[in-house]
Amino acid sequence: MRVAVVGATGRIGSLTVAALERDGHEAVRISRTDGVDVISGAGLDAALVGVDAVIDASSTTATAEADTVAFFTTATQNLLAAEQRAGVGHHVALSITNIDRVAGNGHYAGKRAQEATVASGPIPWTIVPATQFHDFPEMVVGWTERDEVARIAPLLLQPIAPADVAAILARVATGAPQGRHRDIAGPDTHDMVDMARRTLAARGREVRLVASWTDAVFDVSMSGEVLIAGPDAELGPTTFDDWLASLTPATV
Repeated sequence: MRVAVVGATGRIGSLTVAALERDGHEAVRISRTDGVDVISGAGLDAALVGVDAVIDASSTTATAEADTVAFFTTATQNLLAAEQRAGVGHHVALSITNIDRVAGNGHYAGKRAQEATVASGPIPWTIVPATQFHDFPEMVVGWTERDEVARIAPLLLQPIAPADVAAILARVATGAPQGRHRDIAGPDTHDMVDMARRTLAARGREVRLVASWTDAVFDVSMSGEVLIAGPDAELGPTTFDDWLASLTPATV
């Protein structure tokens, strides 16, 4: 199959391209680096010629709710319109588990808008809700670190390996549209502070972590089991320990 990947130069997008090609499919890269802009729509029609399915793994660095909602709504509307013109038969959107249970988070508001746009659009669809990724705690440290000190919320996570997310997206896109896919998650639950500490140790970095709900990006609305997958979740095979072990000196 010929499958387009939106956000192809990103972390999940690049892994999804690799997963598709490994399985013998043709991957079409869609990103601004590749001359395609989903916000302006520039280059979309040409990129989608002959495409059977589209995987949207795009994201935004915006944090304000108005900005994230505008990004995901505009990008998705442009994609769906171009897909309809090109005769694309399947739109797959990567989303996040339990986004309807978290208020006040700008990114989650954007993802809710994206899901609503996909579900009401003209293209048969599958939404794949994923838990946070194994490298998520390290990203959070990067957001909050000041003078080698980082405040980090003690969230309970069920993290999934980015490569497992990519493999599932590739499989789903080359199958029939499903509507809402069951949650995808990793096999174990972990405390985010401990995950961050262990990841930093593997990276050879020294950052003092302060477990806190204050100035730590996330508030108590995301505590408890809010970020845990549903009981029927599809579990990726890669544990957090497996992922840590893959951080060889060459990637540290």
